[in-house]
Amino acid sequence: MMGCRQIAWLGLLAVTYCASCFGAEFFPTSARREGFLKALARQDANYDEAEKMLAGPFSSPGYHTTLDSGTVHRTRDSLVYAVALLDSGDPNRLERAERILDRVIDLQDQDPASRTYGIWSWFLEEPLSQMSPPDWNWADFCGTQLLQVAIDHMDRLPEELQVKVRQSILHAARSIRRRNVGPGYTNIAIMGTYVTLIAGERFDDRELLDYGKQRLQRFRDYTEEKGSFSEYNSPTYTVVAIHELTRILAHVKDGESKRLVEELNRFAWYHLARRFHVPTEQWAGPHSRSYATLLRPSTLAFIQRGTDGAVRFLSEAEAYESIDAHRIPIDCPEDLLPYFLSLTEPREEIEAFVMNPSGEHDLIGRTYLHPDFTLGSINCGDLWNQRRPLVAYWNTSAGPAAMRVRFLHDGYDYASASLFTIQDAADVLGAVVFATDRGDTHISLDRIANGTIQARDLRMRLQFEGAAHDLKLPDQVRIGDLITLESGRMQARFCVHAAQIDDLHVRMETGRDDDGVWVDVVLYNGVTREFDFNKIVAAGVVFTLSVTRSAAPMQVADPVVFKTMASTIIVEGEVIPPRDKWQWRRSGKTPLILTVPMTPLPTKRQTTATTAQIDVEDPWKSF
Repeated sequence: MMGCRQIAWLGLLAVTYCASCFGAEFFPTSARREGFLKALARQDANYDEAEKMLAGPFSSPGYHTTLDSGTVHRTRDSLVYAVALLDSGDPNRLERAERILDRVIDLQDQDPASRTYGIWSWFLEEPLSQMSPPDWNWADFCGTQLLQVAIDHMDRLPEELQVKVRQSILHAARSIRRRNVGPGYTNIAIMGTYVTLIAGERFDDRELLDYGKQRLQRFRDYTEEKGSFSEYNSPTYTVVAIHELTRILAHVKDGESKRLVEELNRFAWYHLARRFHVPTEQWAGPHSRSYATLLRPSTLAFIQRGTDGAVRFLSEAEAYESIDAHRIPIDCPEDLLPYFLSLTEPREEIEAFVMNPSGEHDLIGRTYLHPDFTLGSINCGDLWNQRRPLVAYWNTSAGPAAMRVRFLHDGYDYASASLFTIQDAADVLGAVVFATDRGDTHISLDRIANGTIQARDLRMRLQFEGAAHDLKLPDQVRIGDLITLESGRMQARFCVHAAQIDDLHVRMETGRDDDGVWVDVVLYNGVTREFDFNKIVAAGVVFTLSVTRSAAPMQVADPVVFKTMASTIIVEGEVIPPRDKWQWRRSGKTPLILTVPMTPLPTKRQTTATTAQIDVEDPWKSF
């Protein structure tokens, strides 16, 4: 007869075997399961049994919430964790998943008469009524997670909980339909399509199914008409878009919907692949939205998984060290793999991210990829903290480094600062000016009243990040002087040709700390005072930036840049104040010409009044 110890050991083997069999579809290799279990163990440590949710320190992007510190319990993260517990196939984890689902579903607003119907708050500690404002995207994010439960695990749940999951998904889907977000909000347009389309199919809800199919067609048509995703070239949201397109492909039954998604999935991968800079392993700019300038390991892991290991940055276990990567079978088209494998000579990628009607500038990204560096810019952008409208990457002996342009209001990125650029290969002529109708820390959520702010410091910053500590700074920096900056095998030549905020004294300075190095154009620094941009006559910074490999011959002469006055124009029935016409005459190259109003204006008028030329051609219009 077997002893108790042998029986226990056989029991453990049986549980492990069952879990392994259950998860075979999700974890075809032991390395992938190893990565998943390692990530799951980290979340296990954050589980709060008392609240039946994940707990962690407060953090936020700076909007939607009124909280500022403490320990919080996140609704979305708790649902992702519950799905992972179920995916583990471990019977011992099933009960915890059930408790989380029951708890979080109860936090959803399920009153159809409510303004926040179908959504959740971010945190248990902050009800929807206290958010500023509530985030309607939580119907999309949380609805997506609940659908994973419904598709793969519903029969494992108690009947009462099955009903709650089903009803919660339908509430979220109906909230999404009621909100009816436009196709320009890329990641939410796709995610909401997933929730409504799949919920409609799975629960035989014809209204949701028809809506989801129409929404998908509308998104596809809009993307084709505009030329690209509105949230263009985003290391954050292009990944989300590919994830959610992949979910639709994995779960949709409708043949026409599947065909449209296959088309969009290919486009999304092409959008990414053509800007991947192999030497630095960075996603070249410009970026419409990004939460970190340098790629996080999770994004490199995403690329490795999508290329099925043809590109390897990490071990297989590390690439799958995630609690949800296993259930999203992303797949890069095979003919795009060469973009991820080598870069032997320079090339330039030019793409119209948004094609507008005649008379309006298109939104055009230019990316120069050189074996030693990459430089990318958007022609018409803003300097919200999630933007990277002008960004470069290169390698140093300590790793990849980055350079980007920012504008800071009391130390935080100022969303009402506009950036206009002309880029030709590795040369950029740019101007930072100010809009009167956007927000301070966010482009829209905290709109500036009457174009007026209080400030103790206003400055444009050329920011160096990552492994850029080898960067040598000059002893003095002055407006009008050519500043040469070297790091690794990259050399940047930066010159500020004009900087002003009416008659205030402006200056330049440099600095460094543990997080980076910078060159600043200080428009104001002093006691807190009022700045009324509706009354300011002229404010902004005009600069040139060239990037080359550090071994290239030195350019001795300063860039030949001069200013003339442009003709008066009328925009939307308003006479635009005098505009400065800046011309950069480059030796042996065509001149770059940027005409920009230095007077602060509403965004649309400002953009219309700003024009560009490369010689006689308009680089801001695709033909």
